Amino acid sequence: MRYALLILLFLAPGLARAQAEALENPGAVSAIQERQYRMNHELYLGVGVLPADAFYKGLTGSVSYTYHFSDTFAWQVGRGTYSYNIQTSLRRQLERDFDVAPTASAFEDQVQWMVGSDLVWSPLYGKTAVLNSSVLHFEAFLLGGGTVVKIDRQDGFRPAINLGLGVRMFSGKTLSFRLDVTNNVVFAGASRIINVPVVQLGTAFNFGATE
Repeated sequence: MRYALLILLFLAPGLARAQAEALENPGAVSAIQERQYRMNHELYLGVGVLPADAFYKGLTGSVSYTYHFSDTFAWQVGRGTYSYNIQTSLRRQLERDFDVAPTASAFEDQVQWMVGSDLVWSPLYGKTAVLNSSVLHFEAFLLGGGTVVKIDRQDGFRPAINLGLGVRMFSGKTLSFRLDVTNNVVFAGASRIINVPVVQLGTAFNFGATE
Protein backbone atom coordinates (compact mmCIF):
# COMPACT_ATOMS: atom_id res chain seq x y z
CA MET A 1 0.00 0.00 0.00
CA ARG A 2 2.81 2.37 0.88
CA TYR A 3 4.49 1.74 -2.50
CA ALA A 4 1.22 2.40 -4.33
CA LEU A 5 0.86 5.76 -2.58
CA LEU A 6 4.42 6.68 -3.52
CA ILE A 7 3.75 5.84 -7.19
CA LEU A 8 0.56 7.93 -7.17
CA LEU A 9 2.42 10.88 -5.65
CA PHE A 10 5.11 10.53 -8.30
CA LEU A 11 2.63 10.40 -11.19
CA ALA A 12 0.21 13.01 -9.91
CA PRO A 13 1.98 16.13 -11.34
CA GLY A 14 2.15 14.54 -14.81
CA LEU A 15 -1.49 13.48 -14.71
CA ALA A 16 -2.57 16.94 -13.61
CA ARG A 17 -0.55 18.56 -16.39
CA ALA A 18 -2.03 16.19 -19.01
CA GLN A 19 -5.56 16.94 -17.75
CA ALA A 20 -4.94 20.68 -17.97
CA GLU A 21 -3.68 20.37 -21.56
CA ALA A 22 -6.73 18.28 -22.46
CA LEU A 23 -9.02 21.00 -21.08
CA GLU A 24 -7.18 23.71 -23.02
CA ASN A 25 -7.21 21.66 -26.26
CA PRO A 26 -10.38 19.57 -26.14
CA GLY A 27 -9.56 17.87 -29.41
CA ALA A 28 -8.03 18.35 -32.83
CA VAL A 29 -9.83 17.45 -36.02
CA SER A 30 -7.77 16.14 -38.93
CA ALA A 31 -9.17 15.45 -42.39
CA ILE A 32 -7.90 14.40 -45.79
CA GLN A 33 -9.43 16.48 -48.55
CA GLU A 34 -10.76 14.90 -51.71
CA ARG A 35 -8.86 15.38 -54.93
CA GLN A 36 -9.85 18.52 -56.72
CA TYR A 37 -9.04 17.03 -60.14
CA ARG A 38 -9.84 13.53 -61.35
CA MET A 39 -8.73 11.86 -64.56
CA ASN A 40 -10.92 9.79 -66.87
CA HIS A 41 -10.02 9.52 -70.57
CA GLU A 42 -6.52 10.92 -71.12
CA LEU A 43 -4.94 11.83 -74.46
CA TYR A 44 -1.23 12.56 -74.11
CA LEU A 45 1.11 14.33 -76.56
CA GLY A 46 4.77 14.57 -75.64
CA VAL A 47 8.28 15.27 -76.83
CA GLY A 48 11.47 13.88 -75.39
CA VAL A 49 14.92 12.48 -75.86
CA LEU A 50 16.77 9.16 -75.92
CA PRO A 51 19.93 10.31 -74.12
CA ALA A 52 21.93 7.18 -73.36
CA ASP A 53 23.51 5.81 -76.55
CA ALA A 54 27.06 6.96 -77.27
CA PHE A 55 26.61 6.89 -81.07
CA TYR A 56 23.30 8.70 -81.48
CA LYS A 57 20.72 10.78 -79.64
CA GLY A 58 17.05 10.43 -80.39
CA LEU A 59 14.52 13.27 -80.45
CA THR A 60 11.14 11.72 -79.80
CA GLY A 61 7.49 12.47 -80.35
CA SER A 62 4.89 10.41 -78.49
CA VAL A 63 1.14 9.95 -78.30
CA SER A 64 -0.83 7.76 -75.90
CA TYR A 65 -4.32 7.06 -74.61
CA THR A 66 -4.95 6.17 -70.94
CA TYR A 67 -8.14 5.07 -69.25
CA HIS A 68 -8.31 5.86 -65.52
CA PHE A 69 -10.29 3.30 -63.51
CA SER A 70 -9.89 5.25 -60.27
CA ASP A 71 -7.81 7.99 -58.66
CA THR A 72 -4.88 5.60 -58.19
CA PHE A 73 -5.11 2.99 -60.95
CA ALA A 74 -5.07 3.41 -64.75
CA TRP A 75 -4.30 1.55 -67.95
CA GLN A 76 -2.22 3.26 -70.60
CA VAL A 77 -3.98 1.32 -73.32
CA GLY A 78 -1.69 2.30 -76.15
CA ARG A 79 1.35 4.48 -76.67
CA GLY A 80 3.56 5.14 -79.65
CA THR A 81 6.92 6.88 -79.89
CA TYR A 82 8.89 7.87 -82.98
CA SER A 83 12.58 8.75 -82.70
CA TYR A 84 14.43 11.11 -85.02
CA ASN A 85 18.07 10.11 -84.56
CA ILE A 86 21.10 12.40 -84.73
CA GLN A 87 24.65 11.08 -84.99
CA THR A 88 26.99 12.03 -82.18
CA SER A 89 30.48 13.43 -82.70
CA LEU A 90 31.92 10.10 -81.50
CA ARG A 91 30.27 8.23 -84.35
CA ARG A 92 31.39 10.82 -86.91
CA GLN A 93 34.94 10.60 -85.58
CA LEU A 94 34.96 6.80 -85.82
CA GLU A 95 33.72 6.93 -89.38
CA ARG A 96 36.14 9.69 -90.40
CA ASP A 97 39.33 8.75 -88.56
CA PHE A 98 39.06 4.97 -88.24
CA ASP A 99 37.01 4.12 -91.33
CA VAL A 100 34.33 2.34 -89.33
CA ALA A 101 31.51 1.38 -91.66
CA PRO A 102 28.10 3.02 -91.00
CA THR A 103 26.62 -0.49 -91.01
CA ALA A 104 28.84 -1.69 -88.15
CA SER A 105 26.94 -3.63 -85.53
CA ALA A 106 27.58 -0.96 -82.91
CA PHE A 107 25.56 1.49 -85.03
CA GLU A 108 22.63 -0.83 -85.74
CA ASP A 109 20.89 -0.58 -82.38
CA GLN A 110 19.26 2.77 -83.09
CA VAL A 111 15.62 2.91 -82.05
CA GLN A 112 13.27 3.96 -84.84
CA TRP A 113 9.93 3.64 -83.08
CA MET A 114 8.21 1.93 -80.16
CA VAL A 115 4.65 0.90 -79.36
CA GLY A 116 3.40 -0.51 -76.09
CA SER A 117 0.97 -0.56 -73.19
CA ASP A 118 1.36 0.01 -69.44
CA LEU A 119 -0.37 -0.18 -66.10
CA VAL A 120 -0.16 3.03 -64.07
CA TRP A 121 -0.30 3.39 -60.28
CA SER A 122 -0.60 6.86 -58.72
CA PRO A 123 -0.08 6.56 -54.94
CA LEU A 124 0.74 10.23 -54.26
CA TYR A 125 -1.43 13.30 -54.72
CA GLY A 126 -0.93 16.68 -53.13
CA LYS A 127 -0.99 20.43 -53.43
CA THR A 128 1.44 23.19 -52.61
CA ALA A 129 1.34 26.96 -52.44
CA VAL A 130 3.40 28.90 -54.99
CA LEU A 131 4.64 32.27 -53.69
CA ASN A 132 1.53 32.40 -51.47
CA SER A 133 -0.46 33.44 -54.54
CA SER A 134 -1.63 30.20 -56.15
CA VAL A 135 -2.07 26.51 -55.36
CA LEU A 136 -0.46 23.82 -57.49
CA HIS A 137 -2.02 20.35 -57.58
CA PHE A 138 0.19 17.43 -58.52
CA GLU A 139 0.46 13.64 -58.45
CA ALA A 140 3.31 11.14 -58.77
CA PHE A 141 2.94 7.79 -60.49
CA LEU A 142 4.72 4.57 -61.37
CA LEU A 143 4.18 2.61 -64.58
CA GLY A 144 5.17 -0.72 -66.05
CA GLY A 145 4.28 -2.68 -69.14
CA GLY A 146 5.43 -4.15 -72.42
CA THR A 147 6.85 -2.64 -75.60
CA VAL A 148 7.65 -3.65 -79.16
CA VAL A 149 10.75 -1.77 -80.33
CA LYS A 150 11.82 -1.28 -83.95
CA ILE A 151 15.59 -0.98 -84.11
CA ASP A 152 17.72 -0.28 -87.16
CA ARG A 153 18.12 -3.85 -88.43
CA GLN A 154 16.35 -5.92 -91.05
CA ASP A 155 14.93 -8.16 -88.33
CA GLY A 156 14.68 -5.25 -85.96
CA PHE A 157 11.44 -5.89 -84.05
CA ARG A 158 12.30 -6.64 -80.45
CA PRO A 159 10.23 -7.17 -77.26
CA ALA A 160 10.93 -5.03 -74.21
CA ILE A 161 9.81 -4.43 -70.64
CA ASN A 162 9.04 -0.81 -69.84
CA LEU A 163 9.43 0.58 -66.29
CA GLY A 164 9.30 4.17 -65.16
CA LEU A 165 7.95 6.95 -63.03
CA GLY A 166 6.53 10.39 -63.55
CA VAL A 167 4.87 13.45 -62.10
CA ARG A 168 1.77 15.31 -63.26
CA MET A 169 0.99 18.99 -62.67
CA PHE A 170 -2.68 19.93 -63.00
CA SER A 171 -3.59 23.14 -64.79
CA GLY A 172 -7.32 22.53 -64.58
CA LYS A 173 -10.01 19.92 -64.97
CA THR A 174 -9.16 19.14 -68.59
CA LEU A 175 -5.45 20.03 -68.87
CA SER A 176 -2.32 18.79 -67.11
CA PHE A 177 1.39 18.46 -67.80
CA ARG A 178 3.47 15.31 -67.37
CA LEU A 179 7.15 14.54 -66.95
CA ASP A 180 7.91 10.85 -67.60
CA VAL A 181 11.23 9.06 -67.10
CA THR A 182 11.15 5.46 -68.33
CA ASN A 183 13.50 2.69 -69.37
CA ASN A 184 12.77 0.00 -71.95
CA VAL A 185 14.78 -3.15 -71.33
CA VAL A 186 15.03 -4.51 -74.88
CA PHE A 187 15.73 -8.19 -75.48
CA ALA A 188 17.87 -7.89 -78.61
CA GLY A 189 18.56 -11.59 -79.11
CA ALA A 190 21.59 -13.81 -78.51
CA SER A 191 21.40 -13.08 -74.75
CA ARG A 192 21.92 -9.39 -75.47
CA ILE A 193 20.00 -6.67 -73.65
CA ILE A 194 19.75 -3.00 -74.63
CA ASN A 195 18.56 -0.33 -72.19
CA VAL A 196 16.63 2.50 -73.84
CA PRO A 197 15.88 5.26 -71.31
CA VAL A 198 13.40 7.92 -72.41
CA VAL A 199 12.82 11.34 -70.84
CA GLN A 200 9.58 13.01 -71.97
CA LEU A 201 7.63 16.16 -71.25
CA GLY A 202 4.11 16.47 -72.54
CA THR A 203 0.57 17.77 -72.32
CA ALA A 204 -2.36 15.61 -71.25
CA PHE A 205 -5.98 16.34 -72.22
CA ASN A 206 -8.64 14.90 -69.91
CA PHE A 207 -12.09 14.04 -71.23
CA GLY A 208 -15.13 13.11 -69.16
CA ALA A 209 -13.49 14.47 -66.00
CA THR A 210 -15.30 15.44 -62.83
CA GLU A 211 -14.27 17.74 -60.02
